[in-house]
Amino acid sequence: MIALLRYQAALFIGSHRWLPPVIFHAAFLAVGIQSGGPILDAFGWAAGGLLPVAVWLTRVCVTNEPPAARSCTAAAAGPGRVHLASVLTAAGAGVLLALLGALVVLLLSDPHSGDHRVAVPVLPATVAGLLAALACLLLGTAIGTLCNWPVVRNPGWGIPTGLTAALLLLVLGASPANAAVTGLVTGSAHGTVNTPWLPLAATVAIAAATTAAACALTSRRT
Repeated sequence: MIALLRYQAALFIGSHRWLPPVIFHAAFLAVGIQSGGPILDAFGWAAGGLLPVAVWLTRVCVTNEPPAARSCTAAAAGPGRVHLASVLTAAGAGVLLALLGALVVLLLSDPHSGDHRVAVPVLPATVAGLLAALACLLLGTAIGTLCNWPVVRNPGWGIPTGLTAALLLLVLGASPANAAVTGLVTGSAHGTVNTPWLPLAATVAIAAATTAAACALTSRRT
């Protein structure tokens, strides 16, 4: 699996298809995170922006390899393992963006509540922000897995379906991503850190189930 991850990472970096989602993420942070803004609000903004970015990164990774090359790789290592490596590569890239986003928040934000009256402990806020980012990242990865090959055979449907699902899951109250982000923003009003353990647990289960299903389907359709 390590060799497959290296191979997928080399494809990902060499294709330069990672540039648009990375630029989008940087612009999203630049627009929403202002110097001196409340730290929990900033962490919520950074986490929410990762959901569509994760959808985009997953699409890049699972469609990056030419069909002929993918057939050879699948014959050598197994189609399910190859697909899993591509999904993990996308998730790894998302984790790097989450860490960079957290660094930007820590450098620019004010560790106080929304009214700047109540001090917010930086370390618990950072942990909560990173966990919320991970929850959004995993949910975005799950969406990207479901909205691309092998689940969706027509590549033209992947982009509109994935982006629509990402938008809905950011605003719907029943979504774990919405719960994670809302917990940070609500806590910012009172200077309270709400660690999103339940949303994270839900997204871990969702991402694991969707990835396993996609890998199994890949083995059948390859």
